[in-house]
Amino acid sequence: MSDAKKKPLAKVRLATRADVPILAALNRAAYPTMAEDNVVWGEAHLLSHMRVFPQGQFVAEVNGKIMGAASSLIVNMGSDPLRMHTWAGITDSGFFTNHDPKGDTLYGADVYVHPDSRGKGVGAVLYEARRQLCRKMNLRRILAGGRLWGYIDYADKYSPQEYAERVVAGEIRDLVLSFQLREGFALRGVMPNYLRDARSKNCSSLIEWLNPDYKPSKKGPRKVRVACVQYQMRKVKSFAEFARQTAYFIDVAGDYDSDFVLLPELFTVQLLSQVDALSPQDGMKKLAAYTPKFTKLMSELAVKYGLTIIAGSHPVFKGEKLYNIAHVCLPDGSIVEQPKLHVTPNERKWWGISGGHRVAVIDTPAARIGVSICYDVEFPELVRYQADAGVEILFVPFCTDNRQGYLRVRYCAHARAIENQIYVCLAGNVGNLPDVTNMDIQYGQAAVLTPSDFPFARDGVAAEADSNEETVLVCDLDLDDLHEARSAGTVTPRLDRRPDIFKFVANFPDSELPPIALAEGPLGDQRTIPVEPSKSNGTPSNGTASNETQPNASEPAAAKAEPTHDNRG
Repeated sequence: MSDAKKKPLAKVRLATRADVPILAALNRAAYPTMAEDNVVWGEAHLLSHMRVFPQGQFVAEVNGKIMGAASSLIVNMGSDPLRMHTWAGITDSGFFTNHDPKGDTLYGADVYVHPDSRGKGVGAVLYEARRQLCRKMNLRRILAGGRLWGYIDYADKYSPQEYAERVVAGEIRDLVLSFQLREGFALRGVMPNYLRDARSKNCSSLIEWLNPDYKPSKKGPRKVRVACVQYQMRKVKSFAEFARQTAYFIDVAGDYDSDFVLLPELFTVQLLSQVDALSPQDGMKKLAAYTPKFTKLMSELAVKYGLTIIAGSHPVFKGEKLYNIAHVCLPDGSIVEQPKLHVTPNERKWWGISGGHRVAVIDTPAARIGVSICYDVEFPELVRYQADAGVEILFVPFCTDNRQGYLRVRYCAHARAIENQIYVCLAGNVGNLPDVTNMDIQYGQAAVLTPSDFPFARDGVAAEADSNEETVLVCDLDLDDLHEARSAGTVTPRLDRRPDIFKFVANFPDSELPPIALAEGPLGDQRTIPVEPSKSNGTPSNGTASNETQPNASEPAAAKAEPTHDNRG
């Protein structure tokens, strides 16, 4: 075949926020019949996919243009992985908010290809991307449903089951199922009422691909160990002295086989003790100049000890603005930033700190985590957003100068643990820095807080340190207990919310929304996701996992509001 006649080679990459308008238009082009009824992916659906499971959202480009896409989520099928289900039920009406990061099954919700690129291998490369993801994340299988596209022509002759079996035998060619079989999937059954669709008489195949490289996880409870450093502020003569002191605490956490180590908010301020007294704003500007050395130090320590470091927070310039940013350093050397969104009057007045606009939800080897810096934990909307995105452990680095300020952080952190059914870890500074204006005294007490229910410690406090004493608080957390309480606890606040009454919406001007930041992490690409306004364009297209069909939704879905979404604190 000459080069001129060769088919274009499709290349696959992860979807980004910038792709969302293109993908919404592509979905409408792929499913024109559904578009007439506005039953296609809306931007709110696509943004929700990227928020809850960015690693599972692929696009395929042909000659640099997006011509196909695939949407996936992880589900836990329990002891009966091949049980019957509906598309709307298994995808939470297409929003994927039931995505389960500890599940063992990758569910193919949709593959769609532009009509101009059908038959050019776009669907095949998207299926291969899913198989690679399944292997990478050590999931047991890929599961999907697909319309019995041609059943309408055989309904007077065969039952749905018999029709599907004849397709498997090669006696009948079905536009969807035949393609899926060529991609290595096996027919496991036929699901009635999977979705409302005249062509398939509401019937769908149930197909499965088993991961040949799957390695069963270890038996027993899923536990992680956290170390919260109650850090004493003291004078240092150089960055090298600061680095030695910091490395000591990371070494202690490593000796205890910790998965995570949490350092306090602005613990780097002690670097200012090596210079003459400065005004508060000049001090913050000077401190920000240490950012490259600081992040290099923390990243190298995370790699050396093989743990995740929540490196307190540190002032960082982004353009002309100064932000208070937590750096989460992963064991592979990558770094994810979480700026402080809410700044106190003190920070704004004395330091010139601006509030950020990004919310990071971070996959680590041990758990999905989030960070709320001090004052941020006093705002329930932020933590609700993080919990809805799958956060299991929330880390709160704080810096307070008196008991009242500390207790505001502590009480609010415990409220967030209870209402969202998550673990919350606190770590703060103690001691004093007499020559550093506005950071001269500290009050702190590290703690690990839990929901208040039978599986957890008395009073909902897993561990706490003695106040104002330098120490490292080490605590084990059982994530299985957390998920069990969410579904079958004495109370189930995550399940009992009233979305029919309350809507959770965040609005930011487009000019203030930063791009999605990517950093290769141990479980795939990490994302720092801008909080988005809520939009809804009806129910999305179905989960046929086919690039050559026009699916139908099971039922129109109601418009959903995407849960996007002291002097110091």
